[in-house]
Amino acid sequence: MAAKPIYKVIFMNQGKVYEIYARNVSHGGLFGFVEVEKLVFDTRAGVVVDPSEERIKDEFEGVTRTYLPMHSVLRVDEVDKQGVSKITEPEGSNITQFPMPIYAPKGGGGQGGSGDG
Repeated sequence: MAAKPIYKVIFMNQGKVYEIYARNVSHGGLFGFVEVEKLVFDTRAGVVVDPSEERIKDEFEGVTRTYLPMHSVLRVDEVDKQGVSKITEPEGSNITQFPMPIYAPKGGGGQGGSGDG
């Protein structure tokens, strides 16, 4: 039997890029959210400590499942082996995309006209 898959999830949170690893990723039960559960962190016992990884461990301590807004998820990859979880500054420009609705509301909106019934 093949080893359980592991997923690398990259998403934006408060202007920073997060990279985490998890055993399960799905569309979840909440509309507009990606469900990420069974987070995996590096458990190597070593002298070298990555402060970024420690910060992520502290932030997600005690979390069994998290729901990420779909528009904040940049990428989900199924990977062969786990890497180091980290928080980084976005590369490139300092412009952040404004969140947009993921669905069009029902009703007469967007059909033009004066609105007089």
